Amino acid sequence: MNDEVEHRLGSAGLELASMQKRAFAFFIDELILSFLFLIIIYEQVMSISDPDAIVALINSFTFEYLLIKIVYQTFFVYQYSATLGKIFMKIQVVDAETMEKPIFGSALNRGVFRIISEMIFYLGFIWAFYSKNRQGWHDKTARTLVVNV
Repeated sequence: MNDEVEHRLGSAGLELASMQKRAFAFFIDELILSFLFLIIIYEQVMSISDPDAIVALINSFTFEYLLIKIVYQTFFVYQYSATLGKIFMKIQVVDAETMEKPIFGSALNRGVFRIISEMIFYLGFIWAFYSKNRQGWHDKTARTLVVNV
């Protein structure tokens, strides 16, 4: 861990969240978002009997689903410093400089780069396993850390 970041964390009485907690939070968030998405398109899915047509329907909403994910991540990180999954796992996102709740621009940046990380074979998330401060690409670009509450 970077000495400067370690000092800031110590001064604020914080410690980095484990990758296991972050992975569980990610899984919870993905379940919530998938369930929400299925509620939104439920009537259309139920009107189709062909499995291939259902897959085609779901694929036709890719942009909307990605937009929902960005809005969800941005809103919760900006408003509460944590998504529902992170709240459940008792972790939160903080600005790496101030150790405070991220500003809107950082929350939006983080939400967008999470999608980019997912689209490139989750490499941005894998990066966090090898990063000194457990930062994925979305954390690096937004200058955030994920810490225990």
